Amino acid sequence: MLDLAKLARQMPDMGQEIQKEALKSSQRLEKAIQLLAIVEKDQDTFIKAQKEWSDRLLFTAATPQESITKKVKIPIAPNNHSVFSADGSQIAPSHHEIAYCYLINIGRIMLHYGQNLHPLLDTLPEIYYKSEDLYASRKWGIRTEEWMSYRRTVAEAEVLAEMACTWVNPPGAHFDTPNLAMMDGSLVYWFLETLPVEAREEILNPILKAWESLRQTKIPFVGYVSASRGTSAINFLRFPLCPYDNPNCMAFCGEEVDKTPCQKVEPLRDVNLWTHLLQRGERSAIFRSNSRILDLYGEENHIYFCYLHVGTEIARVEFPQWVAENESLLSQSLSITLAQVDKGFGYPVALAEAHNLAVVKGSDRTRFFALLEEQMIKAGIKNVGVSYKEARKRGSIA
Repeated sequence: MLDLAKLARQMPDMGQEIQKEALKSSQRLEKAIQLLAIVEKDQDTFIKAQKEWSDRLLFTAATPQESITKKVKIPIAPNNHSVFSADGSQIAPSHHEIAYCYLINIGRIMLHYGQNLHPLLDTLPEIYYKSEDLYASRKWGIRTEEWMSYRRTVAEAEVLAEMACTWVNPPGAHFDTPNLAMMDGSLVYWFLETLPVEAREEILNPILKAWESLRQTKIPFVGYVSASRGTSAINFLRFPLCPYDNPNCMAFCGEEVDKTPCQKVEPLRDVNLWTHLLQRGERSAIFRSNSRILDLYGEENHIYFCYLHVGTEIARVEFPQWVAENESLLSQSLSITLAQVDKGFGYPVALAEAHNLAVVKGSDRTRFFALLEEQMIKAGIKNVGVSYKEARKRGSIA
């Protein structure tokens, strides 16, 4: 039982520490705003230094593609437009269940506005039970549960692209209707860095193929990151703080134990800074992400991002290079994103509904294994049942 009396005695000290940290955070914010002004005056010089010394840096900083203080008011979304989204959930494999398998459930959403068309809201479940599904990843030292989550990422991209492209492409009458494909979370898949080459290709290649089909069909897509913890934009402010002639971190700061001289505003996050700078409906400057894994994406799919004030929060919106370089598509993407947040009362309605469709509840899991048990018995398999441990957990002697 939670001892509330002991907790209450800790609260005063906790409150004082929070107050102190709030003061420090305010000071870091003021410093970051000052650095923005410095960068703005000589931005090209700092970009040149970043490019020249990129292989010697101890931190990853995004590169601004516009004036770093730029703010752009996003136009209202067109009355007629369509939105596509897909999200996934899963039932993990367990040796204690009646069969060792896993299920991936993809919820897909297609919403049409101003077109007098019915929406699409459904799910695509798939069972993985073959040996290559369950054990192939172990040759790379990857657990089945972990591999399942990677496969889900692939399935989300493939379902989204197939749904959107099938709808938009001729002979349908929807080729010229403004549209947007939305994904939940970042488009930079950092987990790929830890995977062996063969495993990485098996995951990344089908994702890039799905993205390419969206590009060919001219369907812009974005990754919507809520409550972002990113610092890559603020990290660019470390260049004017470098006390050395060149930002050669490996030579000058490689043995620093605590903090390097350029870490004056850490741990301030990007959203903390742009919360202060942006008004509702405005975006920040566009940044090019410099995460190493993006070298594998190809130039067209290199990820860019901006921060967007959606009213309830500052969201990080990511998109590929071909969207970033097309002013019309970028404006279309951000305006529809804003409209989705308004319709969803603070979070994109398409993303929320895709998640709600995909999520596998406890009752769904029970019905899934009941159906599986029924089919196994019909197939003549004997001694079908869960392990004694699982049976014991489902009931109590007491």
